Amino acid sequence: MKIIELLIERNNYSLNRPFSYLYSGNKKVGEGFRVLVTFNHQSLVGYVTKVIETSETKQEIENRLGFSISEIDDVIDQSALLSKDLLDLADQIADYYLASKISVLQTMLPPSLSPRRSSLKAPKIAYTQYVEISKYDESDLTYKQIELLRLIKEEKKVKKSEIKQVSILNKLIEKGLVKITKEEKSRLELPNYDVTPIPSLTSDQQKVVDEFLSSDDEVYLLQGVTGSGKSEVYLSLSEKYLKDGKSVLMLVPEISLTPMMVRNFISRFHDNVAILHSELTPAEKYDEYRKIARGDAKIVVGARSAIFAPLPNIGLIILDEEHVESYKQDVSPFYHAKDVAILRAKAHHAKVLLGSATPSLESRARGQKGVYHLLRLDKRINEQPLPKTTIVNLSDYHNIDKESYIFSHKLRDAIKINLEKGNQTILLINRRGFSSSVSCRSCGYIFKCPTCSIPLTYHKKDRMLKCHHCNYVEEAVDNCPMCGSKYLMRSGFGTERIEEEVHRLFPEARTLRLDSDSAKIRTKISKTIEAFRNKEADILIGTQMIAKGHDFPDVTLVGVVLADIGLSLPSYRSAERVFELVTQAVGRCGRGEKKGEAIIQTYSPSHYAITMAARQDYDVFYAREMQARKVQGYPPYMYLASVTVSSKSEEAVIDLTYQLIDKLNFMLKDNAVILGPTTPYVPYQNNSYVRLILIKYKNYDLVHDSLKKILDSNSGKSNVSISINIDPYNL
Repeated sequence: MKIIELLIERNNYSLNRPFSYLYSGNKKVGEGFRVLVTFNHQSLVGYVTKVIETSETKQEIENRLGFSISEIDDVIDQSALLSKDLLDLADQIADYYLASKISVLQTMLPPSLSPRRSSLKAPKIAYTQYVEISKYDESDLTYKQIELLRLIKEEKKVKKSEIKQVSILNKLIEKGLVKITKEEKSRLELPNYDVTPIPSLTSDQQKVVDEFLSSDDEVYLLQGVTGSGKSEVYLSLSEKYLKDGKSVLMLVPEISLTPMMVRNFISRFHDNVAILHSELTPAEKYDEYRKIARGDAKIVVGARSAIFAPLPNIGLIILDEEHVESYKQDVSPFYHAKDVAILRAKAHHAKVLLGSATPSLESRARGQKGVYHLLRLDKRINEQPLPKTTIVNLSDYHNIDKESYIFSHKLRDAIKINLEKGNQTILLINRRGFSSSVSCRSCGYIFKCPTCSIPLTYHKKDRMLKCHHCNYVEEAVDNCPMCGSKYLMRSGFGTERIEEEVHRLFPEARTLRLDSDSAKIRTKISKTIEAFRNKEADILIGTQMIAKGHDFPDVTLVGVVLADIGLSLPSYRSAERVFELVTQAVGRCGRGEKKGEAIIQTYSPSHYAITMAARQDYDVFYAREMQARKVQGYPPYMYLASVTVSSKSEEAVIDLTYQLIDKLNFMLKDNAVILGPTTPYVPYQNNSYVRLILIKYKNYDLVHDSLKKILDSNSGKSNVSISINIDPYNL
């Protein structure tokens, strides 16, 4: 008899503890296995955390414990799903981020292996069937049977699907002359890129590589201006670690950047590369995961969740564009890939390399203090100059083109000249859709999301109104639902509107658009980027997806159509985000042999985030922003935790929020500053009212236990929920 301790698949903090079951069957079961159990009259998946062998009978165990205990229904797996280092990592993440351990495990594993009931219907291993000779004997065969037998002998192994003479094949199988074998196949087809010659490192790149390899530090920050060749540093270091028998994790923040990094790594390392990101199908994820676990790939390229890839013997973990907030997960568990990377690296005695042209203030501050080893690439490859940049003040009516309220004279003329020269242009606006809001001129009614209460965005292409927060969609109407008026006004503009305006002003221009709407079709991102790289379009229009990491040699003009988006958001990071986005966007041009030009349109031409971005002057921006952070008491000077209280009852939310503030002020009076309650930017989410409490502190160890008590005190309450986000980004 075995006593099995397991976690239930329900991601509920009140169930964040092991439950005991018995097992008397013959199947192998151990820590890290999934099992089927009946829990609260439901068939659920459990994740085994401990197995205790006992000679006691079920009756003796129940008598000793004083309560009845059920048996598990079945064992799902034949071996443990996670290695010890990943299991230890799950414990560390659950503890630091105050998350249920089962939620961490569900995040770590692909859908087919996840400890949840739905995994049982997820794709499993796919095989290719082959025909091989079992015994060669031509006696008593027809001529056609002999013909097929000889063909199989000559080829040694033939795909069963390629043999058209099925009846003849079946006869050969029946006679025992040939046999069917199976080989696992991958459902992900990696592009077959041409092998490119390995470029020689510049003296600056070589200096960075040598300094990295000769140091014993654990975490490095590579700050390099756009176009300075950070990618080649990543490739060179990866090559060195592979030669030493180590494996490499290469993370990018967004799926839109993955195709380029995949191209770089496959061109250099061929079949030794695996890919993991959220746009893969469950079947493709499963195959890639197994490929990595078998040791058939020593390099993994992927987005945030690839940090959990089952790579053994890791030597190097790289986070490109480390400043991007998508490395931070915005649902529980609220982990940050950078922090997890450092934890994994410690377990493997590996190194972490963080790369960016615009490092987060937290990372740069750690680089300044020596917590991270700071490396610099301050020049573009081959001494290429940074783009000539112009800021256009949209508040000055002299700059506005009478034929277009979207483009200034300066930007419109520059696009025209660039088209005439046969060069490429990128136009950035960090807002998708056609119009950012729709309202009634007669009664003032605003079309809002019923689950979030924020204005819906009009999308002209499919004539839909969409919520960009929760993805709610409804069909656009011609009349106001309140007063019936036909006078509806569409305000603001996004990528769709920009594309339409380009077609109106420059009908000869070939355009491509890339945002999260156009990228809903799988492979759309990679196809769009590849098409633009191959000069199948003159102008690429998009959101921040096109601003980071891409290398288009023929782009000589970048237009930031409206740089102000984001500056007015109620976040202490708003200036940093705008600076990063504009800097990265400007850095997309002039990367080849031709000089680049960038035009930044803004209503805030003197704002330091925009002026410093135009000059590509990170150091001055960093000094200015750090002063503001110090005065306000925000990271990196203090750490943050946010407590979110939500309920369908606004009264219940308000009551509990004030109770929590009283508790937190009492428990943390000497160790933290409690701010709130506040109503978030999106006050009504998922049909629930929401309030926020913000906690500022300098030592997490002094607040951790109190925050855990807050979560524990709310366990079992069904009408109000509490979540705690450690190191939140979206505030």
